Amino acid sequence: MLCDARLLARHFLANQPWFSALDASQQATLIQRVELLQASKGQTVLAAGEPVQGWYAVLSGLVKLQTEAADGRRSAFIGVPDGEWFGEGSVLKSELRRYAVVALRDSWLMCLPRDVFTELQQGNLRFNQYLVQHLNMRLGQAMTLIEASRIRAPEHRVALYLSRLFWRSTRRLYLTQEELGTLVGLSRQTVNRVLRQLAERGIVSSDLGRVAILDDAALGRYLEETASA
Repeated sequence: MLCDARLLARHFLANQPWFSALDASQQATLIQRVELLQASKGQTVLAAGEPVQGWYAVLSGLVKLQTEAADGRRSAFIGVPDGEWFGEGSVLKSELRRYAVVALRDSWLMCLPRDVFTELQQGNLRFNQYLVQHLNMRLGQAMTLIEASRIRAPEHRVALYLSRLFWRSTRRLYLTQEELGTLVGLSRQTVNRVLRQLAERGIVSSDLGRVAILDDAALGRYLEETASA
């Protein structure tokens, strides 16, 4: 429901590290200005080639950012879970969106309008500090994914996507094997095989579409092992 999504947005904003640097009037205005978008599973929430209206965050659910080649082949290059922002690069460069945003499950998104984003960027130090940290994180993710997709084994790619590089706030991932396969670019059968290997080593548990990381240190060692495979 819209009222529940509005409460999610208020809570999400209140927990942003830069939000407390705003005075009460600025906080109230910002909360009023954000826009909410609802998407059903499989729906394209934001299409490629459109003007970018602002900076987006996932309040609930899960979305993927995907590109489509001239021959129609689609490639998902990152998943964005609830509690994460995305699309800051497009806002900063004032370019048309270069990817589509597709809901992997029923989701609510929030948009911080471009003019509000620009005002914060130009006048709020803490907002800029957070933005730089976020951009640095996304750059690290992108470089890691590029390397993994070109030279790493499937085992490494699956384990990498389960690491804290992509899931900073939770170690219980509500992902189906199909969703994980879509994000990693592997078949469900391959993902299932790797998850069984990880479960046998006590690194993860997988039940009813929920993958839980049981041992982060062991996952790190597994990544080191498979990096040279």
